[in-house]
Amino acid sequence: MKKSIQITIPQSWADITLGKWLELKGELENYKGDEEATFALLLLHLCGLEPGDIRGIPQATLAGIKAELGGFIGNQNLPLQRIISVGEGLWGFEPDLSRMSYGAYADITRWDTLTIDRNWETVMNILYRPVTSRKGDYYTIQPYRGEGSGVDWKGVGMDVHFGALFFFVNLWTDLLKNTLNYLMPTEGQVTDWPVISERSGEPMEQLLNWQVEISSKLMRLQASRLKNAYYS
Repeated sequence: MKKSIQITIPQSWADITLGKWLELKGELENYKGDEEATFALLLLHLCGLEPGDIRGIPQATLAGIKAELGGFIGNQNLPLQRIISVGEGLWGFEPDLSRMSYGAYADITRWDTLTIDRNWETVMNILYRPVTSRKGDYYTIQPYRGEGSGVDWKGVGMDVHFGALFFFVNLWTDLLKNTLNYLMPTEGQVTDWPVISERSGEPMEQLLNWQVEISSKLMRLQASRLKNAYYS
């Protein structure tokens, strides 16, 4: 008697919650370099497919699933979502980093790096707060009081989380490039300065190796430069 298996394939990072991502990321660390195990973990955490059921699935079907996942997994550089809807409320990203309160600034820079890990929920509680007023593209949010926002961030899609993280990645990259251009203005000069870029290779390999850590020094840059970069 054939067993019927229902497979739900996510179509974008919006279909994958932070909770699922952290579980997957934690297990992937134990199987670096093992492509078969990596794919099995993707099927388990993202599609709900148990390892014991994989053998009964045709290769063509597995190849199709891999292609669908690979269509978005290789791209985590997503746009910042300044206002998001969670439950019945609206939550806004810090609208002016140059005027971030000292408490928020101190709490977000207490870690050496910013990356999506067990501390990320705390970071999101600082960056996103309830919207108190909105007019077009302009909005205000509740003052930071050093407490949780009330959002279950583990249930929010990774499109929101990657958007927030890569806001800082791209800001850091732009500021680094501008600094290098200022320090080394000679045309045609090639340097070996490190910059953040998307990794090459297959999407599954990208997922296995991908990690972004932003130095907290980013938050210590001159406020005027942060403000100009944010609104440019």
